[in-house]
Amino acid sequence: MSRRPQDLSQYHGHHVVNGTELRTQFEEEPDPSERASRKWRRIRHGIAITLLVGIVVAGAGMAWAVLSGRLALPQPASQPTVATCPAGKYDYLPPAKVAVNVLNAAGKDGLAAQIAGELKARAFAVKTVGNDRLAVAAPAVVRGGFAGEAAAFTLQRNVPGSIYVRDGRADASVDLVLGPSFKALTAPGLVDQTPGPIVCTLPTGTAGAGG
Repeated sequence: MSRRPQDLSQYHGHHVVNGTELRTQFEEEPDPSERASRKWRRIRHGIAITLLVGIVVAGAGMAWAVLSGRLALPQPASQPTVATCPAGKYDYLPPAKVAVNVLNAAGKDGLAAQIAGELKARAFAVKTVGNDRLAVAAPAVVRGGFAGEAAAFTLQRNVPGSIYVRDGRADASVDLVLGPSFKALTAPGLVDQTPGPIVCTLPTGTAGAGG
């Protein structure tokens, strides 16, 4: 005759408390505020990790776009520096091929209209005549993009003391911005039409433009 397994949870008719039941009796119920605090810590931790992963992925994508040429970073504003001054020599263009905007930054009434008329008399293609707020330390600034470098050189030969400033325009037009120290255009018979470089800085000691 087989014996039934002894029930270890009973001893002489009394229930025996085991270790697991004993621990549950002494464990304190978690504080609701502490549970909420832990929950929010987990949420904040998850958000921080998600943001960090997003920043890393975006940075890697931008780096790839720049290196592959799909994204061009903006360049600093054009200034007459060595980095933006064109190198080499340029041929003097027929003035009719030079489209020029004449702008007055000298604060002298009628100056732009006067010089525009003189340039028209030399067959330059004068477009816009108006004012400009550019701070001009030189007698004049000739402003244009890559396509207008030869035009800028040609115009400079007519404007003594002028310096070139590159900007981002795509066409071959140029601006002539007249400064407070501008005096006059080079006399027509004295304009040097031999090939030469663009001028981006004034020679040391230059006081202004002459005619």
